This record gives sequence, structure tokens and C-alpha cells, in this order.
Amino acid sequence: MDRTLVIGEALVDIVRRPDGSTTEFVGGSPLNVALGLARLGQSVDFATRYGDDERGHRITAHLASGGVHVLAGSTTADHTSTALAELDPAGAAAYTFDLMWDLRRVPVPVGTGHVHTGSIAAVLEPGGTAVVETLTAARPGATVSYDPNVRTAIMGDLDLARVRIEEVIALCDVVKASDEDLEALYAGMPVHEVLRHWGRLGPALTVVTRGADGVVFRVEHAGEVASAPTVATSVVDTVGAGDSFMAGLVSGLLSDGLLGGPQARRRLREATLADVRSAIERGLACSGLTVGRAGAYAPSLAEL
Repeated sequence: MDRTLVIGEALVDIVRRPDGSTTEFVGGSPLNVALGLARLGQSVDFATRYGDDERGHRITAHLASGGVHVLAGSTTADHTSTALAELDPAGAAAYTFDLMWDLRRVPVPVGTGHVHTGSIAAVLEPGGTAVVETLTAARPGATVSYDPNVRTAIMGDLDLARVRIEEVIALCDVVKASDEDLEALYAGMPVHEVLRHWGRLGPALTVVTRGADGVVFRVEHAGEVASAPTVATSVVDTVGAGDSFMAGLVSGLLSDGLLGGPQARRRLREATLADVRSAIERGLACSGLTVGRAGAYAPSLAEL
């Protein structure tokens, strides 16, 4: 079981500057993770929804260039979703989304040992329910990871979103979130308490990224918590840094036999902080390289 299935949105980010000029980039958090995992040597299938149009063709080419296999049915949406970021003179962005997420339940490819999802894919309907159904069906034979990647402008009522997010967390072995995600979902709750709460729901490993302050991570087996510093030496921008960390973390856990099927799940359940630290360090190495480049750069194994 050597394949990884990533489920989630693929879209085009449109950046409009104060002078009216625009630039477009292929984006979407799950897309970035899929590409990151493929660049790190994993065999990746990607289940998504975008159109058979000019923007969709750019997404297809972008994924193909990184070795990601797009599953059948992913390119039959009415149109490709977009996220318009309008910049003010100070560089702050106001977002407008044209987003449709109508995924149906995904047949899990033979040989899939791990499934990852994230961002709006599990929350926005009608596709969110299909994601939960797919994870539930895949879980007996595959490990599961999740990055909530909270987007308040899209997810609507955060009380309702939190219910769905925790439903997905309960299906997972690994959950990674940012400190901004935690503040949106559990305002004022200390990081350690959120990680303990999530661990009780199901995951064996929970991680919070904190930008320049590195990461905090917890293993449920012994209730141990540790931190690790960032390794970034220069920062051009932070676009895609969390997705790059997620790809590195999952890649490292797969390489160490802590993800990738029921036996790996049992090993992760018994893991110590020392057992997962190398995967944490791979995630930090990936994000450190990403922030040193413009955009959502996905490093390769050779660069680590």
C-alpha cells in the first residue's frame, strides 16, 4: 500500500493590485499538499473538482509537472473556482471567492495506504459530506491526516464548522493546524489544551505551526508535548508554508513507517516524541525552503 490519496479543492488565485493589474496562480491548500508529497517522492492520487477550461488546463499542467495523478471525474466541474485577492495600497487583501465544491464520494484507489484532506473540502457542502464518507470508508485500510486550514470568509458559522472539523479529526491519525486556526476555532484556549482535546477525539499525533516560533506537537500515547524551532533563514513570503510543512510531515511519517496502513497506525499509536521528531524536522525543513521562495514552492527530497 504505497499510494497516497489527497482530497480537496484546486483553484486559481487572482491577485489584483491597486493599479488594476492582475496575476494568477494555481492554488488550493490540498493541491499544494498533493504536489508537495509528489515532489518528496510519494505516489499521489488527487481527487478534486475543477473545470475543463483555460484555468483548469493550467491546474492540470501544474499537477502533471510535479507527478500528481488526477483522478477521473476531477475535471468535470462547470468551471474552475477562483479566489480574488484585491490589494489595497498598504498590501492588505480583501478576498472574494467564486467557489463550487460538489465532489461526490471518491472510490479509493487500490494500494492506497494513506489519505489526506484539508481546508474547505470537508466543510463546504455538498462536497464536504462526500469527503467524510470517503474518509470513513478508507480508514479501515489507510491512515488519515487533516489540516483544517480555517477560512472564515468561506466556512460561514464557525460553531457549525467546528462540529464538522471535529467530526473529521475523530477519523484522523494526524492533525496539523496553525495557531491562527486554533484562535478562530477556540479563541483564548491554550494550545496545549486544544491538542489534548483533539487527541481525545482520535489522532495519535497533533501539531500546531506558529510561524516564526516553530511548532508545538503532542503524541497521545504518553500525553507528551514538545516544541521545535523554525529553520527558515530568510523569508520572501509565507504563501504555502503550512501546506509545505504538512507535506513534509506526512512524507516523513510515511518514510518512518508511522503512516501507511493499519500496522503503521498501531506503531503511531505507540510512538514517543522521539519517534516522530524526524518527521517534524522534515516538515520544518520543507516550510523553511518554501518561505525562502516567492509563492507556494514545493521542495524536493534532494533539496532537504
